[in-house]
Amino acid sequence: MLKQLLQQSAVTTNGKARLYAFENTVELTNLIPPTVSYESGGNTLIVGPTSIIESAAAQLTQMNSVTLLSTDGEQGEHANLYYANSVQVSGFLGTFSVVIENKGMESNLAKVALNHDCFDIVLDLCLNSCMSEEVPVPGYYPVGRGYPKLAEALEEIPTLMGTFDKPKFFRLDTDLCAHSSRGVKGCERCVDACPAGALSSEGSDKTGHRIEINPYLCQGVGTCATACPTEAIHYALPNPQETQKFVERTLANYESQGGVEPIVLICSSRHEQYNVMALKALPDNVVPIVVEELPSVGIDSWFAALVNGATQVLFAASRFMPATILRVLSSEVAIAQELLSQLGIAKETIDILYLESLREGAPTLCTESFDLALGDLEGNKRQRLFTSLDALAGSRIPVDNIVELPASAPYGSISCKDNDCTLCMSCVAVCPTRALHTDGESPSLKFVEQDCIQCGLCTKACPEQVLTMTTRMNWDKASRQQASVIHQEKAAECIRCSKPFAPQSMIDMLQNKLRGHSHFSDPAALNRIAMCEDCRVVDMFESMAEDPTKQLNY
Repeated sequence: MLKQLLQQSAVTTNGKARLYAFENTVELTNLIPPTVSYESGGNTLIVGPTSIIESAAAQLTQMNSVTLLSTDGEQGEHANLYYANSVQVSGFLGTFSVVIENKGMESNLAKVALNHDCFDIVLDLCLNSCMSEEVPVPGYYPVGRGYPKLAEALEEIPTLMGTFDKPKFFRLDTDLCAHSSRGVKGCERCVDACPAGALSSEGSDKTGHRIEINPYLCQGVGTCATACPTEAIHYALPNPQETQKFVERTLANYESQGGVEPIVLICSSRHEQYNVMALKALPDNVVPIVVEELPSVGIDSWFAALVNGATQVLFAASRFMPATILRVLSSEVAIAQELLSQLGIAKETIDILYLESLREGAPTLCTESFDLALGDLEGNKRQRLFTSLDALAGSRIPVDNIVELPASAPYGSISCKDNDCTLCMSCVAVCPTRALHTDGESPSLKFVEQDCIQCGLCTKACPEQVLTMTTRMNWDKASRQQASVIHQEKAAECIRCSKPFAPQSMIDMLQNKLRGHSHFSDPAALNRIAMCEDCRVVDMFESMAEDPTKQLNY
């Protein structure tokens, strides 16, 4: 439908250029992606009021078995009808566990009804669905809450018998993940952003925490990848760099055919009918970029489009999308709009186009060209983003060099209270991006603002609680990329050989804390704390040589 519309509208120069770009831009994808497999025997459970579930069961006679679970207690005629005061459903296609409770007794319904451990498919006709995930797991149809429609579910369910493969939509690089380090928990953006319940934080403070993705629950929505500031979790089909290059090539092809003022409209491939409706209401310089899901394209790609010819980036969305998807997308767009505003660029340059609003009138369209064509951007997600931002800032004077951002923004600085920092380097040990680091040559703590993702690991790991996070945007490229010293002090010199070996504040802190301890009641023992590692050993053996009884203290 989309291609047909573009062909029909290829009358003007922009229309012809748009069709050429759509037909001649090839997106590189992984032709043999990793997959997960589902096994379904067609054993179906229908949950809901008796009269409704019996009517639905009459239309699913081709299934291997159909079990009915009444939630209103009304009597029915179906031979396989059960009743329950409460029901708990978990799992996915081929592995649904259904636990029911009657008069205080719990039982596995599949075991009772089928002598199996689980059901393969669940059709839920309750107004309050049994599973709470905003994006239903494969094999679960929460028709009672309005989506999908009953007719769609009844048509699709009979096709779910056999073995099915689904791509693993995402990759997780634990080396880049800012979720946890050395038992300290930090960033949880991806977990909070998942509407399918596929991501979770596992582990403990003792064993460490880790992000786990259940590939059977993952629906490839993409909100986790959009929310992740380090690209530790990213879309795999295709990967972010390929999507970004696809957008850049599409814009280049559009302009090569004389097209002007291109506006990028990011559309979901799952809703082609609505995409066509939107394009019919928009001018022919609006170029559709079709992706699997809207949130699969992150903020770095949005700004990359602007520095490669696009005058505006819009998202073809609906107010009826799952709440978590709208929340994550709106939050990221709000940050992008704040960055645009700081450059004196209209915030509508990156915006969400709710299809329902087209009935009320045309949206605000931005056609001012930025006169930039950077081509393929190199580096990781943050490097690509800052390359685009610096290019936009190059022709504009930001409102201020340092501007505050919303508290949720993964950009900002770290400050340190000089008087209390002991340079123990706990913060350096947990920093996932090396924004905080030391040169290893002097007692100092260095910080690179561009690399800081405001994950909070450093502030939680600091035993003295002297670090403070501040979300902000630093438009001064040099100072943002430069390693600045946020704390430095004179090195403590060994009292025997005068070799510098540790921060003076750490030595003072240790002596003060250990003074009075039974193992340090001897002044000589306390003095050893102020010696380097070599002199400390020499002093201990000299002390034992003078008084052999002191060996009993070690």
